[in-house]
Amino acid sequence: FFFQAEDGIRDTSVTGVQTCALPIYALVGEKVVITSHHPNTTRNSIRGIANGDGFQMILVDTPGVHKPKTLLGTRLNQMVTENISDVDAVVICLPVDEEIGSGDKYLIDQLPEKVNIYVALTKIDKVAKPNVANKLIEISKLETEVKRNFAEIVPISAKKNDQVEKLKQLITKNLPIGPALYPDDSVVDLTEEQHIADLVREAAIEKLYEELPHSVMVQVDEIKRRTDKPLIDIFASLYVERDSQKGIIIGPKGDKLKEIGIAARSEIEKYLNQKVFLKLQVKVAKDWQQDPKLLQKLGFTQPVSD
Repeated sequence: FFFQAEDGIRDTSVTGVQTCALPIYALVGEKVVITSHHPNTTRNSIRGIANGDGFQMILVDTPGVHKPKTLLGTRLNQMVTENISDVDAVVICLPVDEEIGSGDKYLIDQLPEKVNIYVALTKIDKVAKPNVANKLIEISKLETEVKRNFAEIVPISAKKNDQVEKLKQLITKNLPIGPALYPDDSVVDLTEEQHIADLVREAAIEKLYEELPHSVMVQVDEIKRRTDKPLIDIFASLYVERDSQKGIIIGPKGDKLKEIGIAARSEIEKYLNQKVFLKLQVKVAKDWQQDPKLLQKLGFTQPVSD
């Protein structure tokens, strides 16, 4: 289970590729979650499955914890809380190039006593070795401040695959004994539709973040495999909250939507290992981030405990 603070709770700026998405990518060995240079990218709890000699490790990537401004944000934080109770260990991701904030301490305070806490000091490829050493000292002080004993503190670079295997081995040592929960060839628990929708949204985020940071939601409407040729037709809808946003996402003469489609199709073809025809349309779902019924339809269900 990977845990991170995001913009608004870390109390420092969030920069670079998502703090915990890349470590999961590296540990599993395949792209199982989308990545972005922007916070609040992950909107589902995604389980990546890392299989090895005598072990199966289930890596849960959740939305980043943040101060919610919408009903969607509240639901995402609730998703994190629900997952905490089901895990045996937590990996706190602390980027070496960011200050440790009060939000990081808050996150650690939320963790049950029963879980082992590992700290991944991420992005060590971005700084000089003395900076890594200084940050390790800060993390040792953090351990005293939060009154928790960290199982391990491991500097890693997921981008360079530096010490990722060491982190995997250290976690594996403390995995509980039990049967495998997924087939050996599984790498992620997302459905095909969910994964494709995320890949389209990943492309939209990169092309539109400055204009529409969090207003885009994607649904796959239909997937059709042609019988006459090796081609998959995919039809998907991008939802925005206002009519003015629809024009932004389409762009002049449809150029922006075309860019999103080209980028998304490339990633979908890698995922499906087959040629794809991707048709995108843009729809308006007014204030969908605040609408309980729309959130329910889009899969953001309200916890039973609410």
